[in-house]
Amino acid sequence: MFTETYQLTILAFGLTGLLLLIQMLVADFAGMGAKHTPGHPVPADHGSFFFRAVRAQANTNESIAVFILLALFGMLGGAAPAALGWSAMVYVAGRAGHMVFYYAGIGLARSICFGIALLGLAAMAVIGFMAL
Repeated sequence: MFTETYQLTILAFGLTGLLLLIQMLVADFAGMGAKHTPGHPVPADHGSFFFRAVRAQANTNESIAVFILLALFGMLGGAAPAALGWSAMVYVAGRAGHMVFYYAGIGLARSICFGIALLGLAAMAVIGFMAL
């Protein structure tokens, strides 16, 4: 069955959705705490938790379409399920680390986690093309 074959990749979809939900809630509550007026620009200030929360969410939004496309490409193209699944989980782990370190204001660790997520996406692309 298709869903059993790609169970780890499907789990990565769910975890990515959960991460995005968490980021949305954190950014919303941080905005309320900062008394930010919705619709107004967020001042660029890495010293502000609200700014970092909004940027963490925006960064996930910037990469999520690539993740979805590569996961579907691999799954529909018959890519090796375990390799695709673990690559997808590398992406999720990288995004989770990126979020945590962005919230904490630890720039180097945040950048490393961004690279880890990017590596997961690159691996998903290679695995998908290898299946063709």
